[in-house]
This record gives sequence, C-alpha cells and structure tokens, in this order.
Amino acid sequence: MQAETTSARGAPASRWHRLLAGLDARLVAVGVLGGVLSGLLGVGGGIVMVPLLVLWAGYAQRDAHAISLGAIIPISLASVLTYGIAGKVHPGEAALLAIGSVAGARVGAGALARIHERPLKLVFGLFLAAVSILMLVRS
Repeated sequence: MQAETTSARGAPASRWHRLLAGLDARLVAVGVLGGVLSGLLGVGGGIVMVPLLVLWAGYAQRDAHAISLGAIIPISLASVLTYGIAGKVHPGEAALLAIGSVAGARVGAGALARIHERPLKLVFGLFLAAVSILMLVRS
C-alpha cells in the first residue's frame, strides 16, 4: 500500500501539489517538442509524444497514448488561436473533421483499453512506418 504524501505542514498534499513536486523535466521537454511540431507540422500527440514518452521517459505504450491524448486539447487550442489570428482556420471544414474525429476517438480509445501492449506497439510502429513511406513517395 502506498503511503499518503503530506505537505510541509503535515496535511495531506493535494494531487496537484504532488504532481508539481515530482515535475519531470523530460515531460516538459516532450511537451515542448510536441507543441512545436504540432504547430509547425500539424502533428504532435501520437507522432512525436508517444514515441518520446515510451523511449525517453520510460512510460508503457498504453500510458503514453493516454497521456498524449490528454495533451491534445491545449495543444490544439494554442495552434488554432495562432492560425485563427492569421485567418488560416476554415471553420466549416474543421467542424466536419471534428464530428468524425470525436466519433473515431471514442472507438479508438475503447480499442486502446483492450489491446495488449505488444500488439499495440507493433500496430503503432507499422502505422508510423507506413505514413513515413507514403510521405516520402508523395513528396
């Protein structure tokens, strides 16, 4: 059983206090890199953060997926604001993508919870390889 963390005054520490006390510079670095590449290339969560969380920060594959999914909303908001100010956001097309994405994300998150670690890594690696090849061929 894990001991409860307490603050300097002896009171139970809040979840946020424990999180900040254990702040991992690797997670901040993964976030910065994911944010930069998300804004620059339109990728970040799955393409950048998941591999870095697994290979560099030592997270399990499923945990890395879940953590990067939690980072998507703030990353997207920051990018949408920047592109929106420049007049580059097309709200109609974005809304249509959002409708499909929300439905697909629900299905994908449900599958993520059921897939074993090894096949998840294999499918994810194959996906990255296929996307890389297609981008090289189509450029």
